[in-house]
Amino acid sequence: MRIEYHEMRDILYKLFLKYKFTEKKALLMANEYTESTLVGVNSHGINRVPLFIEYIEKGIVKVDAEAEKKESFGSIERWDGNSGPGIINATKCTNRAVELAKKHGIGMVALRNTNHWMRGGTYGKQAADSDCIAIFFTNTQPNMPPWGGKDSRIGNNPLIVSIPRKEGHIILDMSISQFAFGKINDYKLRGEKLPFPGGWDENDILSDDPEKILANERGLPIGYWKGSALSIILDMLATLLSAGDSTYKIGLNEFETGISQIYLCIYPDVFNDKNLQERLINEIIDYTHDVDPMNPGDKIYYPGERSAATRNKNIKDGIPVDKSIWKKIIELSA
Repeated sequence: MRIEYHEMRDILYKLFLKYKFTEKKALLMANEYTESTLVGVNSHGINRVPLFIEYIEKGIVKVDAEAEKKESFGSIERWDGNSGPGIINATKCTNRAVELAKKHGIGMVALRNTNHWMRGGTYGKQAADSDCIAIFFTNTQPNMPPWGGKDSRIGNNPLIVSIPRKEGHIILDMSISQFAFGKINDYKLRGEKLPFPGGWDENDILSDDPEKILANERGLPIGYWKGSALSIILDMLATLLSAGDSTYKIGLNEFETGISQIYLCIYPDVFNDKNLQERLINEIIDYTHDVDPMNPGDKIYYPGERSAATRNKNIKDGIPVDKSIWKKIIELSA
């Protein structure tokens, strides 16, 4: 089924008001969940809303809490999320990293004790809209085995890199697993196999069956051993810089909470050569586009280009939503 943008946003706004969020926060979250679904990331948009509400009901997400600055070292700050909503905390910390970057050329906020930020690319776009380059990442609960290991000990630790561009921002938003677990669940909801192996089954065999992978939560790292190493390093950096919890500590919780995140922004206008920067970025994009596809009729995309095209299509045609998910949202908001 397809839902019109404003209908989805208004229903979610009503839902968040029901759970005692202020009008400002309810609107921010309704916009972010809807926007993520609009660009085709249902796994971190509408599909995630029922779980978010469950976290509120269990007291894991504290409705009235938000991030606070705890320590400051010039262009570097440490913040505590106070178990507040991930979207609210991430939006606030992105804004602060942008402020620091515009003052110092570079700014970083290290955040601990927060909750899932949903679609990380949201904050990459937020920074790019403010003319900043962004490098953001987060740790997670353990959901991948370190390379060669049998049990999950590392997280799929999403990494976001965004670069502002007049013709359309470049936004890389990727987990360190071959497929984000929300995306694996998307395939499960559609009754489809993954296009490539995405994790191990109960017999330690790589599988494209989403149900078998979700049953064990043993995802496949990108690049095999290289992705495993990158996951460990991102966890170390997020934990060290924020003085927060590592994937190990997060895994001791019954639910994924208390995660650590890094928001690093760079203000490229300090170089005073914006036209040169635009030309260099477009040079790389043009060179990447100008290649014969392996499959006739295919198109080569830069990071974020496909999402922008999906957004335009869904604005026109409506946003595809799983019927069972939408039914649950309506029931929750009633």
